Amino acid sequence: MKPVNRLTESDVTPEAIFNQQRRKLMKTLGLGAAAAALPQAAHADLLSWFKGNDRPPAPPGRALDFSKPEAYQANLMLTPEDKVTGYNNFYEFGLDKADPAANAGSLKTEDWKVRIDGEVAKPLTLDMDDIFKRFPMEQRIYRMRCVEAWSMVVPWIGFQLGKLIQAAEPTSNARFVAFKTVYAPDQMPGQKDRFIGGGLNYPYVEGLRLDEAMHPLTLLTTGVYGKALPPQNGAPIRLTVPWKYGFKGIKSIVHISLTRDRPPTTWNESAPNEYGFFANVNPHVNHPRWSQESERFIGAGGILDVKRQPTLLFNGYADEVASLYRGLDLRENF
Repeated sequence: MKPVNRLTESDVTPEAIFNQQRRKLMKTLGLGAAAAALPQAAHADLLSWFKGNDRPPAPPGRALDFSKPEAYQANLMLTPEDKVTGYNNFYEFGLDKADPAANAGSLKTEDWKVRIDGEVAKPLTLDMDDIFKRFPMEQRIYRMRCVEAWSMVVPWIGFQLGKLIQAAEPTSNARFVAFKTVYAPDQMPGQKDRFIGGGLNYPYVEGLRLDEAMHPLTLLTTGVYGKALPPQNGAPIRLTVPWKYGFKGIKSIVHISLTRDRPPTTWNESAPNEYGFFANVNPHVNHPRWSQESERFIGAGGILDVKRQPTLLFNGYADEVASLYRGLDLRENF
């Protein structure tokens, strides 16, 4: 994998954005007025959610066995572990960047199973023990770029999605791969209450073309920083596609299906003019409400150590993946 420019400790995001995010999203969704119109019981539930009490802490992740293939140990400054696990989007647990870390301890991952079906000759249902036995884990240091124009560098642990797909033996009809998050509204308050969950339809769904899913960079991820994924990062298994915006990285997966037709995806269904199916990182295609030409790297610095860096086409992985899109208009197919 071709190394990209080294990041410095000064490339950080101000801590103030942690506190701004909830206010901005609530204003965007009109939650101030909407909450007032709720029945009294629902209003009380909403207020108690934002107080942050009575939710169990996320359990510590167990240490994982994994290799470190040299080709994927990129020479990049890592985002600190507390930022990776403490600043992210997982609307099933709240709208603020800090909400998943505070609230995802309610997610139960014991006896987790992943079903693989659809256009395959050998449908599979695997628990996490099966997955760890069948697919050796490896650490890969990847860039991560959010559509909101912030970025991280993360040492994920996982295995190539293509190996799982091959085990299920795709038929000649398979052209896409669809993914679905667990649906557990008693454990995920954002699924239970649209005001907490950003007004999205749940369960969260995502999709890739089959060639994208089979690409060696595409991972099913089970860990980060040497340990099993914490709930707020998508325990026990999530998708990582490093050349795409972060919303493609569906979390807490329970179902993978190979399909003939392009599957629906949550953000594309919610706002198709803003979030395309492909979601390739592209500095030349802006979001309707902000530029994608640069990004804020979340590093180890403090509130005053902030600068922006240029966004790289395909998030710096153009040499590896640009051939997938030869002849495709990337502005039209954003």
